[in-house]
Amino acid sequence: MKNSIKLHHIVYTALMAAIIFAVVNLLTFPFMGTKLHPSNVFDLLAGLILGPWLGGLAAGIGNFLYDLTIGYGILEALITFAMKFCAAMLAGLIAGAYRKEGNVLKGNGHVRVILGCVIGALSYVALYMLKTFVKQHFVGGVALDGTWLVMLEKLPGSLINNGFALVVAPILYTALRPALNRIGVIEQLRPKQ
Repeated sequence: MKNSIKLHHIVYTALMAAIIFAVVNLLTFPFMGTKLHPSNVFDLLAGLILGPWLGGLAAGIGNFLYDLTIGYGILEALITFAMKFCAAMLAGLIAGAYRKEGNVLKGNGHVRVILGCVIGALSYVALYMLKTFVKQHFVGGVALDGTWLVMLEKLPGSLINNGFALVVAPILYTALRPALNRIGVIEQLRPKQ
């Protein structure tokens, strides 16, 4: 049977996007030139639970909608979509790599989940720094010295946000997975190999 998007895929993706939107909307506060919020935890969690593509969509859509509702332009929201999609997708892709025969990551599931979260979180930090560089230097016309200073100002907040995410997301996933397995969510979302 060919894998296709089914109604439950859409429902779970929309539900996770709504959770991410609510979390970033309700639990955000300024810190060191950035905003601290646990949405990165739920972005990674989306990739772990829903898999790389649906999780990436959920993370991207939830954060995209948040950006639009607080007044960022469509371009900024699309960039956020791409960055959040990438973080969740990488977390889900690496954590789910055991499903392919002969894969190097076929070992311990906890190691894959942690590695997926580390790579997903670090990819977001790198993309955020790249966005900051382009926005400051190429769009804003700020000299390189000033651009590096802005990046250094934003880096600690981004590292704290994502450090928190890569610690908490695997813990939440490990706590939720037995219940999700018991009610059949994981089986419904993951394609048969």
